[in-house]
Amino acid sequence: MWVPVLITIFLGAFLLFEVQPIVGRYVLPWFGGGPMVWTNCMLFFQVLLVGGYAYAHWLGSLRSVRRQGMIHIVLLAASLVFLPLDPRWILSKQASSADPSGRILLVLAASVGGPYFMLSSTGPLLQRWFHLSHPERSPWRLYSLSNVGSFLALLSYPFLVEPFFRLHVQSWGWSILYAAFALLCGWIAWTLRPVVPLTSGGAVASEPRPGIGAISFWIALAACGSILLLATTNLICQDVAVVPFLWVAPFSVYLLTFVLAFENDRWYHRTVFAVAAGLLIPACCAILVAAVAVSPWWQLAICLAGLFVACMICHGELARARPSPGSLTTFYLAIARGGALGGVFVALVCPRIFTEFSEYPLGLAGACLLGLIAWWRSGAFAQWKKANLGVRVPLMALLLGCLTAFTTMTTGRRPALASFRNFYGILRVSERTDGLNRPFRELTHGRIRHGLQFLMYPQSTWPTTYFGPHSGVGVALKSLSGQPRRVAIVGLGSGTLAAWGQPGDSFRFYEINPDVVTVAKNWFTYLKDSKARTDIVLGDARVELERELEGGHAGHFDVLAVDAFSSDAIPLHLLTAECGDIYARHLAPGGLLLLHISNRLLELDPVARGLARHLGWNAARVVSTSNLATGESASTWVIITANAAFLQRPDVAKAVSGWDKDEATESLVWTDDFASLWHVLRF
Repeated sequence: MWVPVLITIFLGAFLLFEVQPIVGRYVLPWFGGGPMVWTNCMLFFQVLLVGGYAYAHWLGSLRSVRRQGMIHIVLLAASLVFLPLDPRWILSKQASSADPSGRILLVLAASVGGPYFMLSSTGPLLQRWFHLSHPERSPWRLYSLSNVGSFLALLSYPFLVEPFFRLHVQSWGWSILYAAFALLCGWIAWTLRPVVPLTSGGAVASEPRPGIGAISFWIALAACGSILLLATTNLICQDVAVVPFLWVAPFSVYLLTFVLAFENDRWYHRTVFAVAAGLLIPACCAILVAAVAVSPWWQLAICLAGLFVACMICHGELARARPSPGSLTTFYLAIARGGALGGVFVALVCPRIFTEFSEYPLGLAGACLLGLIAWWRSGAFAQWKKANLGVRVPLMALLLGCLTAFTTMTTGRRPALASFRNFYGILRVSERTDGLNRPFRELTHGRIRHGLQFLMYPQSTWPTTYFGPHSGVGVALKSLSGQPRRVAIVGLGSGTLAAWGQPGDSFRFYEINPDVVTVAKNWFTYLKDSKARTDIVLGDARVELERELEGGHAGHFDVLAVDAFSSDAIPLHLLTAECGDIYARHLAPGGLLLLHISNRLLELDPVARGLARHLGWNAARVVSTSNLATGESASTWVIITANAAFLQRPDVAKAVSGWDKDEATESLVWTDDFASLWHVLRF
C-alpha cells in the first residue's frame, strides 16, 4: 500500500516545483520581465506553502483518521476546478508603472492557488500518515525524497521542457499529471479508514513538545536559507544575466542542500562547511565590489558555490535539530514560516529600505552567525577553551565569513550621486572623467551602462554610448534627416536618443520604470535640450502600443527603436512575432524597426532575423566599436524594414556589417507561446 505513498510524494513534489517556472513564463512578460517578478512569484509560493503545511498540521491533529481522509478528498476534488492551468484569463493588460506585487499575487492565487495549496500539503501530511501506519520507521527520508522530486522538476524544466514544448503544451501536460496525482492521493486518503491514530496509545503524548527556543531556531535557519536563495537570484539576474532558466540554477542548489541534509547525516560535516564558508563568503562579497572585472560565468559559479555552502549550513543544522517524528508537522510548519518570512523580507521589505542589494551580504552573515549559534548550542565553546584546533579553525572561519559579509553590507556601497531602487531594479547616477579627462555623468542599471552625458558644452549635446553616430540607430536617423521624423523609442534610459531630435521631429519614449523617468529629467539634460518635441508614455511598451492600436491611434512612426534591456535582461515579450505585428502596425509605410541586441551572454542575431522573416521584411546588422573621442560604446543593432531601397542607400550600405557566415541562414522565431533562451546562449 505504501509504494503508492512514495510515488505520490515524489509526483506531488515534482508538480509543486514544475508549475513554478511554467506559471512564471506566463506572468513574467506582463510585469516587466525583471528579477523581482520572479521574487514575487517565489513569495507567493512560499506563503502558500505555509498555508499547506499549516493545513497538514491541523488535519493531522484530528483524532479521526477517517475524517482526515474525507476532508482531504473533498479539497482535492475542489482543486480540480482550477484546471486546466492557464493564467492568461486573469492577466489584465493594464499598463501600470506602479509596483505590481499585489497584482502578481492575485494572478497566481486565481490561476494556480488551489492545486498549489494541495500539493504543498502532500509531503508533511503523507509523511504523518506513514508514521501512523509504520511507527517503527523514520519518515525523514521521505522528506529527502520529496526534495529529490522538487530538484528534478526544476532541473528538467530548462533542459527538457522549455526548449522543446510550447507553453500551452506545458500547461496541459501539467494539468493532466495533476489530475492523476489528485486521483492517486484521494485513493490513499480513502484507504486510511482502517488506520488507528496513536493519540490514545501514549507514544505521541509522551513525546516532549518542542520549546519556543527550538522553534525560533528552526524558523531563523529556514528564513536565512530563503533570504540567501532570493538574494542570490536577484544578484545573478541583475548583475550577471536575467535569463529565466538561470533562475532555476539557484533554486536547484537550494533544494539540493535540502536533499543532502535530510537524506543522511553524513552529507553535512560541520567542520568542512564552516571552513568552506570562511573561504567562499569573502569571495562572494568581492563579487559585489569588483564584478565588472570578473567573467559573468565566474560570477555565476562563485555565487552558486557560496549559496550551496551557506544553505548547507542552514539546512544541515535544521536536519541536526529536527525533533522526534511526533512533532513532524510542527517542524515542517516552522520551516515553511521561515521560508515565507525570508520571502517577505526580500520581496517586499528590502526594495523599500535598501538602495543596494544589501540582503545578499546580510544573508551570508546570517548563515555564518547561525552556524556559530549551532556550534555554541552543542557545547563547542567549551572545547575552544581547551585549544582544540578542530573547533577553533571552523569557528574562526565562520567568524571571518560573518564579519566580511557584515562589513560589505555596511561599507561596500558603490559611490554614486544618486541611487534608486524599486520593483524594477537598482539605478545609479555617478560622475567620472574619461581617458581624455572630460567629466561625464552616467546611468547604470546593475553593471550595465544605460546612458552617458558629457558635462561640458558642446559635448553635452552629443548622442553617446550605444546611440552615437556610428551605431545602427544613429545611421538610420542620420539617413532620414532633413525631413520631420516621427520616432518611437522603447526604453528611456538617460534620454540620449533625444539628442538626435531636430525641429519638427516628434520623439516618443515608452518606459515602464518611473525612477528612470525621474533620473532622465533631473540628472540629464537630453530631454530638456532636445530640439524635437518629446513625450514619455509610462508603462509597459507592448501593452501601451497595443492599447493605442485598439483606440485607433496608430503612431505612423518612421522609426521604432527597441532598447528595453535592464542590465542584460531580455524582454522576451518585446521580441516575439506577436509583438512584431504590433510594431508593424505602428510603423509608417517603409518605416524602420530597430532592435538593439548588444548582449554579453546571449546571441540574439537569430531572433532578430526570425522576427524579420515573420514580417516578411529585410534585416541588416550594424556593428559599431567603442570610440573614446565621441563617447560611443560598442553596439549591435539590427534594422528591419520592408523598404529595401533604404538599405541600399550608400550611407546605410556602408555601415551594414553583414551576418556571420554560420548565421547567414539561421533564424529563430519567438512567439508568446515559445521563447527559449537556451538556443541563443553564448558559452
